[in-house]
Formats: sequence, C-alpha cells, structure tokens
Amino acid sequence: MPDQRLAVFPGTFDPITLGHEDMLRRACALFDRVILAVAIAHHKKTLFTLDERLALARAALADLPQVQVLPFEGLVTEFAVAQGAQVMVRGLRSGSDFDYEFQLADMNRHLRPELDTVFLTPDARWQSISSTLVREIATLGGKVQDLVSAAVLAPLLAKVGRAQQGAHSPGAQAS
Repeated sequence: MPDQRLAVFPGTFDPITLGHEDMLRRACALFDRVILAVAIAHHKKTLFTLDERLALARAALADLPQVQVLPFEGLVTEFAVAQGAQVMVRGLRSGSDFDYEFQLADMNRHLRPELDTVFLTPDARWQSISSTLVREIATLGGKVQDLVSAAVLAPLLAKVGRAQQGAHSPGAQAS
C-alpha cells in the first residue's frame, strides 16, 4: 500500500527493552506501519541468537498489529528502501547519542537521499536503559524486571543462568 507511511526502526535488540518498546509505541503514533528491523549483527557477540531476538521482539510487541518484526543483514538503508520505507526511526537517550546518531543519519542520507531519519526521545523512565546494561545487570544478579517486558524477563534470566526467583532476592538489586 503505497499511501501508507512506513518507518523502519533498526537495531540489534539483544534483548528488546522497555526503552525500545517506548520508542516503538511513539513511532506507531506517527506512522501507519513500523518495521522493527533486527540486525543479524555478525560484528557483535550477542547474548541471544537472531531467532531468539526475533521471537522476543514479536512476543513483547504482540499488542501492536501495525508492527512487523523482520531480520536484516547489510546496510539498513538498502533494507529500508527494499521494504518501501520512507523513514528510519532512531532513538536519542542523551546528548552523547546525538553525536553518533547525527553522523549515522548524515551518512545514511548520503547513501539514500530519499530516506529520512526521525529522532525520537524515550520517556524519562527509559533514558538510561540499554540492552548492554540490561544484559550486564542480569548477568551480575541485579533486578531487571523493571527494564524489560514480562515476555522478555524469563528468557533473559534463563539465558544468563538465573532462576526467576533470583531476580527478587535481597542481594540481587543493582546499585
């Protein structure tokens, strides 16, 4: 449907966090359809496999029928154009994110001038969340249930070798 406004929200999503979900819900308010583009990410050592990351994202976003979760490899600009997207959505948590994201948007514009980048900021509750921090906190026994959805929590704790009860123990709170 060429009249629909389609955006691509790319990332590794290892795992998808409540911050990612917040950004996606904001994007859904602006666009008719949004593709959550999960990078195959050969250059990164991910905690979850690609299939696991796709499944976790689909479970976490099941209440958003206008969202499609798809894998991609290579240049995200080529993926976005192949999908018929007009826009890429990127999140900005802080000023330091802006420098990197601005460079990325400029290079993407160089590669594909017809593809715009829209920057969104998350709710203040999610500004400090990153997948990297969530993985580290979970691995070290910290409390992560307020950082990821219920659909992600049990698989995350299982992956790092913790029983779900361990997330609630007194010594398991991150400082």
